[in-house]
Amino acid sequence: MKPVWAIGLMTGTVLDGMIDIAAIRTDGVEIAEFGPWALKPYPQSLRALLPEVVDAARRWNFEGAEPAIFAEAERLLTIAQSDAVIEFLGEHCLEPAEISAIGFHGQTVLHRAPAPSRCGDTRQLGDGALMAARTGIDVVHDFRSADVRAGGQGAPLAATYHVALLRRLSSGGDAAVLNLGGVGNITWWDGKEQIVSFDTGPANGPLNDWIKRHGAGEMDVDGALGLAGSVDEARLARLLDHSYMRAPYPKSLDRYDFTADMAAGLSLEDGAALLTAFTAGAAGCALDILPARPRRLIVCGGGRKNPAIMQAIATRASVEALPAEAVGWRGDAVEAELFAWLAVRRLAGLPISFPLTTGVPEPMMGGLINRHAQG
Repeated sequence: MKPVWAIGLMTGTVLDGMIDIAAIRTDGVEIAEFGPWALKPYPQSLRALLPEVVDAARRWNFEGAEPAIFAEAERLLTIAQSDAVIEFLGEHCLEPAEISAIGFHGQTVLHRAPAPSRCGDTRQLGDGALMAARTGIDVVHDFRSADVRAGGQGAPLAATYHVALLRRLSSGGDAAVLNLGGVGNITWWDGKEQIVSFDTGPANGPLNDWIKRHGAGEMDVDGALGLAGSVDEARLARLLDHSYMRAPYPKSLDRYDFTADMAAGLSLEDGAALLTAFTAGAAGCALDILPARPRRLIVCGGGRKNPAIMQAIATRASVEALPAEAVGWRGDAVEAELFAWLAVRRLAGLPISFPLTTGVPEPMMGGLINRHAQG
């Protein structure tokens, strides 16, 4: 297919209350053009509701009927993101007819990786049909469920887009992409055909929770707390001995598989230092199991803004760590761009997950297409 414009939407498990929006023009194989992007805040009422929804999801744990709060939150977040798209279009003088699709990830409230005794499960809140009706644009959503039903991990899904970005840099196996959201995930490409992607371990999630638990804000701004603290190296070594770090890929995590309790009993600063070091150490473990160890890590997601994390990755993972902006990428837009990309790949009938990225038996498509009413 010829390149078309698409809009991608992402709200991460870090629950920062922001909607990431980005437009790209693509055929799902190459990136033809980068369009505008923006961060839009959720209404405060919805921002306050989401932690309650996640708590309800963890109690539910895929057993029995879904919590009633899911339906309310799904409607509200779909409306909020639809309104954000409409505002975004107006700000950039775009008409709905110019956009071929919206890639709507929705809000992950629970993810469970498959195990030998059971299939995995995943739940993202988001009503694609409602968004299509409100925006007048076709919407692709529910990108993960088909992968999970086929026996895959359902995550991560960024591999094909990360490779498209790496291709524009003429970069092969000497560089990998590390995204640091609530959870970390990595993409490695050999410069030819082989693509590997998996979740590395915790990223901003436990650290942010630790800061909030102590009433010290929403996050470790500028890495100040992590840089001020001292790492309990013995405890860190025990954490890095977790079986997940040694497990072969493909593999994935829920946001709460590793929690702030890892730092229990430490001071605010020392806990921040430990959780920061664990994020970096987990990235190092990931690099060690790749087919070839890259020389550079290009870091996307909120974690790239934390100097303590970036310094720890460089030292503890023994790799050059570069923020996305250092190679000309839009660090705050990459994940939203990804879902615009995946929407177009779905329209084009192209796969989004593979045996070495999510563990599906063969390359497969993902996402449900919701057509807007013609009027």
